[in-house]
Amino acid sequence: MEIDNLIKKLSETHSLSLSEYEYLIENRTEEAAKILREKAVKIRREIYGNTVFVRGLIEISNICKNDCLYCGIRKSNAHCDRYRLTPEEILECAREGYSLGFRTFVLQGGEDAYFTDEVLCDIIRSIKQNHKGCAVTLSMGERSYESYKRLFDAGADRYLLRHETADKEHYEKLHPKEMSFDNRMECLKNLREIGYQVGCGFMVGSPYQTNKSLAKDLKFIEEFKPDMCGIGPFVPHKETPFAKEEQGTVELTCYLLSIIRLIYPQVLLPSTTALGTIHPMGREMGIEAGANVVMPNLSPVSVRKKYELYNGKICTGEESAQCKDCLNQRMRSIGYEIVVDRGDIKIG
Repeated sequence: MEIDNLIKKLSETHSLSLSEYEYLIENRTEEAAKILREKAVKIRREIYGNTVFVRGLIEISNICKNDCLYCGIRKSNAHCDRYRLTPEEILECAREGYSLGFRTFVLQGGEDAYFTDEVLCDIIRSIKQNHKGCAVTLSMGERSYESYKRLFDAGADRYLLRHETADKEHYEKLHPKEMSFDNRMECLKNLREIGYQVGCGFMVGSPYQTNKSLAKDLKFIEEFKPDMCGIGPFVPHKETPFAKEEQGTVELTCYLLSIIRLIYPQVLLPSTTALGTIHPMGREMGIEAGANVVMPNLSPVSVRKKYELYNGKICTGEESAQCKDCLNQRMRSIGYEIVVDRGDIKIG
């Protein structure tokens, strides 16, 4: 099985078998990465030009009922400095973001019982009423079909729910027994059925991950066709059971970004904060591998360090929304331009 032939097949058919994806990962070389990168950038430019979409991220709470083994805000972390933004604080973040030119707001948080449907629906309606033409994305974990429907009816446009891994056995090694792989997949199916633009995603280099489990992730993305796909390197957190595990790499993350762009050319593909955390040019490298979204932080500066999913997260300075001009300069330095419209997926 020649790797060049596999890349050619992928770029023409946007599909490989599970064993072919595994081979592509296992036998990667610098030359293969270069070919994938060039093909990914070419097809991304054909659809989106040199634009990079910007989302304003508002981290609304680091309180979470779950105990995922990799996550710094897991409920067992007694050293986590907990916070929760009030609805008024969230709306103030959106006001500031709108004045800076942002037209998409991403409300992200742990699974915090305070944020009932009623509370979230009021926040969503207020943002949509006060800021015409904007999109609201939620990333609030697993909820019931009825809950997702109420939030959608209130005006939420998109929902990000990382599947974390498409390998059930691997999923169970990353999560406590109360959490269910089947339920996570059911949630993604429900979101799609309700009408959301749906985002999924996975960690690269997480503990117990194999090339076969990564191949399953790629096959899942091929079949599910998410509107957005957020992948980033696993970065350990010192207060978790995985504190001493090795972190993921920029190299493999960028390699997979290029593959995902070829699997689904229209996909909205973030270059994540985790990439920028483990390499000073990480986000630029993600864009140059085929990504086309960045998500600077609109959260109050006082809480940014507290939303620590992993060690060393960049949380002040150029990743912040207030420094949009700095971010634009960084993107221009590699030949791209940030745009702050809604940035919907281009279908067809």
